[in-house]
Amino acid sequence: MSFDILQDKILEKKNPTVAGLDARIEYVPEHIRKEAYAQYGEGLKGAAEAIYQFNVGLMDALCDIVPAVKPQSAYYENLGWQGMEMLERTIKYAKSKGLYVIADIKRGDIGSTATAYAEGWLSGASIEGKTYKSFDADCVTLNGYMGSDSINPFLEAAKAEDKTVFALVKTSNPSSNELQDVGVKVGGQVFGVMARLLERLGAGTEGKYGYTRIGAVTGATHPAELAEIRSMMPHTFLLVPGYGAQGGTAEDVKFAFHKGGKGAIVNSSRGIMCAWKKTGGDGHDYQEAARNAALAMRDDICQYTSFE
Repeated sequence: MSFDILQDKILEKKNPTVAGLDARIEYVPEHIRKEAYAQYGEGLKGAAEAIYQFNVGLMDALCDIVPAVKPQSAYYENLGWQGMEMLERTIKYAKSKGLYVIADIKRGDIGSTATAYAEGWLSGASIEGKTYKSFDADCVTLNGYMGSDSINPFLEAAKAEDKTVFALVKTSNPSSNELQDVGVKVGGQVFGVMARLLERLGAGTEGKYGYTRIGAVTGATHPAELAEIRSMMPHTFLLVPGYGAQGGTAEDVKFAFHKGGKGAIVNSSRGIMCAWKKTGGDGHDYQEAARNAALAMRDDICQYTSFE
């Protein structure tokens, strides 16, 4: 089961972190940008190639430290088809380096539309009786607030391919309380309703570590709610954004883990990608800076979480 694969990688590296690959062109060091522009022009194609080379360099530097990467599709979609083609290459390269790939797409639709999304990101499209895969991620993020109709097609695709999904429960953004913290008649809050729904939908798909195919996105910026969600979702793997640049700390994220460092993975994007901007150099040291930032994050979290 796919979360077993991710948990194995976490335990092997003793590191429960995922590096976000969410690069805007201004995050890329100047020497990489200039080389790409010289070959492909200063436009969408040149920017896509510059970001791809940046991604490759980051993955080369991080693949022995982090178990997973998380490309956010928005940072590829904004470059049009050139960016999406580059995302497909990025995912393939990540897999070649042994990295688990979480495609952060946050899709939320129903019926045949959700099925089509699931085919594109997880299971592949059927053409004249043959299946052709494009992005082929190991896992995707979903917005399930349209209900189970928006989750089940992805879950079916995940089962067929031995893959997984993460659905939003309590997000890290400041305004999440406007909807997710609203009280409901059945007791608790809206995010609790979603948490219980995911536990129910995932029942029966547990792997060797006891986690179902449906994980939950729970922000580090709301530690009290994170602790509550962990107790509500004993069979659910957690993806925890909000560490670092958004204000979440290692002490906050400790609530996501079960004993032995199991059941959660913590994301950092800008903190790793843009670490070179804090070294005082010109960006030629971006790989070393990213590596040092990833190691510092690992060590920070391991102050509060042990791995068995």
